[in-house]
Amino acid sequence: MKLLAFDTSTELISIAVTRTVDGVARTWQHTGAGGAQASSALIPTIEGLMADAELHYEELDAIAFGQGPGSFTGLRTACAVAQGLGFGAGVPLLPVDTLLAVAEEARQQYAPQQTALRVLALLDARMDELYAAHYAYAGGVWQQREDYALFKPEQLMLQDSTALAGNVFAEYGERLPVSLDLPRWQALPTAAAMLRLAPALLAAGHAVPAEQALPRYIRDKVAKTTEERAAEKAAAH
Repeated sequence: MKLLAFDTSTELISIAVTRTVDGVARTWQHTGAGGAQASSALIPTIEGLMADAELHYEELDAIAFGQGPGSFTGLRTACAVAQGLGFGAGVPLLPVDTLLAVAEEARQQYAPQQTALRVLALLDARMDELYAAHYAYAGGVWQQREDYALFKPEQLMLQDSTALAGNVFAEYGERLPVSLDLPRWQALPTAAAMLRLAPALLAAGHAVPAEQALPRYIRDKVAKTTEERAAEKAAAH
């Protein structure tokens, strides 16, 4: 398959393009600083990787993007760019759950030989909270075991997981419940993970027209109010 994938939901920007060359699947990748740089760097970097792969957008089978949860600005950036490219090229879009991409990236990094595992995927939601979702992997297929949730670190619930995976351990590791004494796999939602997930997601009918692609927000609130910040500061003294 010919696929483009990108994610700007975290502090890093991740982009990858794959195609078959002489019967061998090849992938071109880029990882760099995200955040404020994501909106300005995303399109030029995509253009460069597409040129390296000698691909035109019209040749793609799909464009995958990190749908969320994650940084509000990052999710809007990825969705807007995906929609623009999809509209222009007449290519379907594949929204990919960022927490599922975290689980897949962790599996590839830390347990590539395991045929069955359960992962609690975690992403820093800022404002002293975590995005979380439980996934089960078996027979080469991932299944989400329950809906997404937003937790304080102390509130995470153990559900017979094999490991915790994500980007929350440096900031919140000491605050996780003692019952979550599991391997901790540092992982982000990479474009390479999205490419590995894409065939099964496409086969399951998850591709959508560009006009139907939307970010997935778990939290409606973007930032703390001035009053909330002042109350927290007062409580700390």
